[in-house]
Amino acid sequence: MELKLTGRHFEVTRGIKEHVELKANKLPKFYSSVESIETIIDGGEGKTTKVEVITKGGHNPPLVVKVQGEEDDNLFKIIDEAFEKAERQLKKIKEKERNPMHAG
Repeated sequence: MELKLTGRHFEVTRGIKEHVELKANKLPKFYSSVESIETIIDGGEGKTTKVEVITKGGHNPPLVVKVQGEEDDNLFKIIDEAFEKAERQLKKIKEKERNPMHAG
């Protein structure tokens, strides 16, 4: 699985990279067709932080999840929220593929 991490107006530290890798490596457990995950962290001094998680794989279009935090939010909390949201969406996609008549 390909993993890409980008920081816009933001320095990606080793701790952040390890945290994102830990979260990203759990996503294929919820949808095995995940081929690549791109995480974009947009932030900087005095800006609200935005985290975007883009998963690609299978025959589905890319899944794009965006989470914006408040100015005083912890970056790790925002990253966790983004990956939890991606996890929920991937579970929905998997359920729809498994049982298209009763998905919802």
